[in-house]
Amino acid sequence: MQSFLENVLFQLNKDGDRLEELTYIVPSKRAVIFLNKHLSSYLNTPVFAPKIYSIEEFIAEIAGLEYATNTELLFELYSSYSKVALEEKDDFSSFLKWGQTLLQDFNEINRYLVDHNSLFQYLTSIQKLNNWGLSAKKSELISNYLAFWNSLPAIYTEFTQHLLQNKKGYQGLVYQQASAAIESYLKLSPNKTFAFIGFNALNNAESRIIQKFLVDGSAKIYFDLDAYFLKDPIHSSSHFIRYYKNTWPYFKSNDLLGITTNYASKKSIQIIGVPKSVPQAKYAGNLISKIYSTNRNDLKNAALILADESLLEPVLNSIPNTLKKVNITMGLSLQNTALASFFEALFELHINKSKNGFFYQDFLKFLSNPYTATLFTEGVIDYSKKLQEKIHNNNWVFLSLNQILAAIPTLQKLISKIFIDRVNGQDLLKIHQYTIELLKEKISERNSFYDLEQLYHFYRITNQIEAHLDTFKFGMDLKALKNLFFELLSKEALDFRGDAMEGLQIMGMLESRVLDFETVIITSVNEGILPSGKSNNSFIPYDVKQEFGLPTYKEKDAIYTYHFYRILQRAKNVYLIYNTEPDVLEGGEKSRFINQLLTDENINKFITHSIASSKVKSNIPREVVINKSPMLLEELQVLAAKGFSPTSLTNYIRNPIEFYRNNILKIDTLNEVEESIALNTFGTIIHDALEDLYSNFVTQRLTQDMLLDAKQKVPSVVQRHFNKSHSEADLTKGKNLIIYNVIIKYVADFIAYEIEQLKKHQIRLLGVELNLRLELNIPELAFPVVLKGKIDRIDEIDGQLRILDYKTGTVNPSEVELMEWDSIVTDKKFSKAFQLLCYSLMYRRKEKKASFEAGIISIKKISAGVFRFATKSSTRGPKEHTIDSDVLSVFESRLKQLILEIFNPEVPFTEKEY
Repeated sequence: MQSFLENVLFQLNKDGDRLEELTYIVPSKRAVIFLNKHLSSYLNTPVFAPKIYSIEEFIAEIAGLEYATNTELLFELYSSYSKVALEEKDDFSSFLKWGQTLLQDFNEINRYLVDHNSLFQYLTSIQKLNNWGLSAKKSELISNYLAFWNSLPAIYTEFTQHLLQNKKGYQGLVYQQASAAIESYLKLSPNKTFAFIGFNALNNAESRIIQKFLVDGSAKIYFDLDAYFLKDPIHSSSHFIRYYKNTWPYFKSNDLLGITTNYASKKSIQIIGVPKSVPQAKYAGNLISKIYSTNRNDLKNAALILADESLLEPVLNSIPNTLKKVNITMGLSLQNTALASFFEALFELHINKSKNGFFYQDFLKFLSNPYTATLFTEGVIDYSKKLQEKIHNNNWVFLSLNQILAAIPTLQKLISKIFIDRVNGQDLLKIHQYTIELLKEKISERNSFYDLEQLYHFYRITNQIEAHLDTFKFGMDLKALKNLFFELLSKEALDFRGDAMEGLQIMGMLESRVLDFETVIITSVNEGILPSGKSNNSFIPYDVKQEFGLPTYKEKDAIYTYHFYRILQRAKNVYLIYNTEPDVLEGGEKSRFINQLLTDENINKFITHSIASSKVKSNIPREVVINKSPMLLEELQVLAAKGFSPTSLTNYIRNPIEFYRNNILKIDTLNEVEESIALNTFGTIIHDALEDLYSNFVTQRLTQDMLLDAKQKVPSVVQRHFNKSHSEADLTKGKNLIIYNVIIKYVADFIAYEIEQLKKHQIRLLGVELNLRLELNIPELAFPVVLKGKIDRIDEIDGQLRILDYKTGTVNPSEVELMEWDSIVTDKKFSKAFQLLCYSLMYRRKEKKASFEAGIISIKKISAGVFRFATKSSTRGPKEHTIDSDVLSVFESRLKQLILEIFNPEVPFTEKEY
């Protein structure tokens, strides 16, 4: 296969041009590398290399201007906007939301040599008609809005003049100035010959410049197009070149150069549908591996082209390790890296800081970043983890600088530099620079060049912003600074190094210009991606663009069409991969380009179309089963000696695996920071408050005066226990204030209920929060088994002994009323009844009482009274509330049965659904 560049050099050489004396202009810097390579094969004797420019470099030379960075342009544009006479002006943060769009519009206006005054006047008139009508009366909002549109010519003039004074410009301005300076440039280059190679969609400035060269007789232009498309009067791939052929005066007496006839030659085109985006990357990786294992030479002249460049990372992870030579011509976006998330967390930490300190969620996000761990590690100790533990253990909702210093005094200097109490934009940039320097030192020790390269980009962005803040002197809050930082970061990419001449080439669509490959794999060949569709990030409406000759989505589609078919022209093996799952965000159905290929009679004979899908395995959930090994049984014996609580045994009834995780493995719920009181803490405060209030009444008969006195103490007692359980809580506002008052109400309502009970009954308090232990007699086991628990309250009402348990959750009478005794150790519904019987068994053994009752008091439903344990023979049968030796004997036999099951090595712990 003779590539396009080789064909151009062949024709130039054939026509007698001295290749080393020509000046070459190509669409991209990448094309410069390939043209240099091909030139070396034509030049047989040592010569000075000819000048080869990318089009942007060549235009800048003609204009005598330097391209300004995006950072410079944003600051310059805002400075120009600030100088224009407007009553209402956006701050820099608001400006960033529309400034980049305005820059793009200025760029298009200049590149297409449009009279900006006429266009802006046209836009202002449209805004008056479309949005506000012809009414003579206008509100302040309308007046300010129209004033902005009227100010655009002034903003443009101020902006462009200031840039030109500094010999700088954005792309469009450089192109406009080059167009104006072309006559002077030609006079200064009388003996030079230029070759323009591989251009397609030219803006008006480029078109004017190239035509000047052609008419002057000092240049040739070679188009990379197949005659197959040129002959087709409606095919979009030849849209621009047909237009040049028909409208440029030069082509009235000259032929188009570079036109070839390769497209319809024999080739293999495989169209493969793959569900979703990442699987496309995986499929491409497997395809490359297959090609490499079949014939390695097929990848020496091969390209993997990503229509959706966000697939680069999954593609890199899918490339086989056996492939030694890969050249990646596209950059890896820095905005999705862990380092970007580190700086985002650092921004959020300071932006969201209040007078109370740093918010714990922002702080934990910052501490969990791997780069924070790098900063906070001294020797083998990671202090970021220690600080996370401190936050959880102390329930710090907000953190002050002093708290952080006290928590990890070893890193005093680092902490004092990063967690400044009050920061402005300049301070935060200094923090960035400090952290980057520290990270550089630590990363250099482990020779991570990838991380160092990332750091360099972040360092450069930070310094650029700082320099421009010093120059322009306008205030910027932290949110604006963050928006600017990440706006600039979105334009940055991490470049890869590789051999541009050998091995698999991974690139985007635009990077493939003028390059040819025998084997081509293109991913994401879907509508909305290839072509990109009707996106229009511009203030200029579609009809206005048409009126002034600016490009619309139609021209953009024609550009994509050209690139797609140009890649296929000389390729021998083509693989087109598309997403079979229509997705609004990731692209729609397969691209129209695929449908065009399938309906082209001259091409479809070379096509095979298939759908790829992964092997689907039936994933039946496996039942979790833990066999009881000798070691596990030993752990159970240790647990039995310490004591089973009623709660741990009901956990076993509910789900043996939960019992295993909580009691054997000691895996508890995550220790989370409580911004507001959690349910378990809520219950703890109520229990502790009731114990505190009633502990002085033990052994006494309750009186109304006692309880009224206790009721007066409720707020102070609740506050004391609230602070003990949640020391950092702010009780003056928010959810905590609501919860604090709810707990006071619940406790006060409980005492009020007791006062009402005293009007009908005599109550004597026998004990509160009584700890009990009982060693069970189980002859089948050769080791002690202890039952332990804490009874919330024991009292006598009218002489009837009661064991009472407080619950802050919902309680139903059916949960403590038993019909079948086997249910007590098999059905989780009766867990509350099980607990009451455990307390009853322990209390009877201790106090030798003949009979008594037991019940649940629902703090939430105190008006419902006590839900008493009962046995009954049928759903509507009579209830027996007395707990005596017979009842406890039956329960004890079921309890022993349960414990024997726990210790039975033949019965594994098995997952239960609940």
